[in-house]
Amino acid sequence: MKIVICGPPHSGKSVFREGIKQGVRQIPDAPYPYVITACPDGEGSWFQETVEHDAELARKCKDSYKSQFTPEFVRRISDSVKNCELPLTFIDVGGRTSNENREICKNATHAIILYGDSEKFPEWQEFCKELGLEIIAEIFSDYHGDKDTIQKESSDGVFRGSIHYLERGEDVSERECLQALAERLCA
Repeated sequence: MKIVICGPPHSGKSVFREGIKQGVRQIPDAPYPYVITACPDGEGSWFQETVEHDAELARKCKDSYKSQFTPEFVRRISDSVKNCELPLTFIDVGGRTSNENREICKNATHAIILYGDSEKFPEWQEFCKELGLEIIAEIFSDYHGDKDTIQKESSDGVFRGSIHYLERGEDVSERECLQALAERLCA
């Protein structure tokens, strides 16, 4: 499975990415959750852990690594997605339904849509549909909430719920929604 983690800007995708990775790693005999950082925003897979230990250092590193999409970057990441043969790969994309993200995601297989802005949610559903990505989860990012929710099994098989307070530096791997999704991905 090559799972795109996508959604509008400021939904907590990078925090979610680290949480789902750690959640999967807690499951006995689960495949290794490989992560491809597909946005040149400076937040590599190292970022969340660094924030937890030294937020100022993380900010300085992010600022120095931050760049723009270039044809070379898009080609390199697109090739990484295409050529990755690991059983469980997460692709963390930026918050825009851009041509760059289309190119990067065209060889993925599934998607998790994380959204805090409900008005932008349909745009991401259409993006996934256009690319033939099977949406396996739609999760509302409730920044001001104090608990997660998980909806009952839906007839379309899509995991739905909400996750609260996706804040940089917070360990979210124990959140109910993330743990339930990690279990489902590994089942």
